[in-house]
Amino acid sequence: MKVIQEIYPLLAEPKKVVIIMHQKPDADAMGSSLGLGHFLTRLGHQVTVISPTNWADWLKWMPGCQAVIDYEYSQEKANTFLAAAEWVFCLDFNTLARTRSMASKLRKLPAIKILIDHHQQPESEHFAYGISDTLKSSTSEMIYDLIVGSGHADRVDKDIAACLYAGVMSDTGSFRFPGASAGVHRMVAALKDTGLNHTIIHEELFDNFLENRLRFIGYALQSRMDIFYEHNAALISIPWKDLVRYEIRTGDTEGLVNYPLSIQGIKMAALIIDRDEEIKCSFRSKGGFDVNSFARKYFEGGGHFNAAGGRSNDSLEQTVQRFIAAIKENSSQLQ
Repeated sequence: MKVIQEIYPLLAEPKKVVIIMHQKPDADAMGSSLGLGHFLTRLGHQVTVISPTNWADWLKWMPGCQAVIDYEYSQEKANTFLAAAEWVFCLDFNTLARTRSMASKLRKLPAIKILIDHHQQPESEHFAYGISDTLKSSTSEMIYDLIVGSGHADRVDKDIAACLYAGVMSDTGSFRFPGASAGVHRMVAALKDTGLNHTIIHEELFDNFLENRLRFIGYALQSRMDIFYEHNAALISIPWKDLVRYEIRTGDTEGLVNYPLSIQGIKMAALIIDRDEEIKCSFRSKGGFDVNSFARKYFEGGGHFNAAGGRSNDSLEQTVQRFIAAIKENSSQLQ
């Protein structure tokens, strides 16, 4: 994989470009993809943005989101753009499996694939150019670096700023996490200089849910949360019937895993959800416990040091028991 800087001089020649994010995209995946899309369009490229799956309603305010193609819903249309693509940017994921049903298509695609991501252990062999930097706060920050580094800082307008701000703000926990470096704050200052109204973005991302989600969160914390004080860990386990009962939609469980970390002494939290087709797991930690390694070892997953995900083909009950056994095995590291 050649370094990302080698594409900078190539940006002057318009290409047919497809930008892809990971399945069930969050604000960073969608924000970085749309931010890059707006930038490349301004340079004269033909750009199509594709998501492997649907996305949360609270992302639909982002400029350009209405034009994003849902691969699962419009596969034939998406494949037409993929077949014609000269460049394919892969954003906020570094293993093709995170694109779900698109993965086999991407492996065979002759287009030049370009990786921009901040997760650990990338599958570099699939990409002609790219950068994988775990020290970066977000992929949105990395897109900003690309724009500035390629000499086009003047191209950043309010649409690009809104998308990139949403991504970096959400992935830093509203600038709470260690990744919110001085460089991130300088980036935000530059985005604000475009006329960006950050208050509206916070409202769109955090004050834009239905009543049922709040009631679901209350029920989950009251009835589905277990605390293992002897291991400084917590677990929220959600059966499929709860998702049906509260009419939970894509994105409604976002952030739920973080609640137990507010409990004094808890250093690691997990959210295990029965999604019907498979069990999905989210892991978060404070301090020195590496949930990326934990997810890779026990739950076929990975991510960041303090934030990772995984999966299981077992039942919810079996997966919960596996988690309990795993935290017992790692108890000394959680003290």
